[in-house]
Amino acid sequence: MNNTSSRRTDITSQRKIPSMCQHQPPCPTADSADREAAVLVVHHPEQGWSLLCNGVLLFEDTGELLPDGRIIAPHRPLGTGQVVTAA
Repeated sequence: MNNTSSRRTDITSQRKIPSMCQHQPPCPTADSADREAAVLVVHHPEQGWSLLCNGVLLFEDTGELLPDGRIIAPHRPLGTGQVVTAA
């Protein structure tokens, strides 16, 4: 009997993702509200994604994939035709 599978543990959620940011002052972390302000490391517009130095994958539809696997739904701003102003 193979005990290898019984000894496996899910370490993905326990693993710490090291920061790629070496800037001073450091860029916002992936948990920060302003995480999209981090420096662009890799940009592939033909594939629709970019990698920021805080480990965030930013997609052209404004969705995001955080380093810990959390997903941020697309959050495009309203177009000018959809903006309502107070009178």
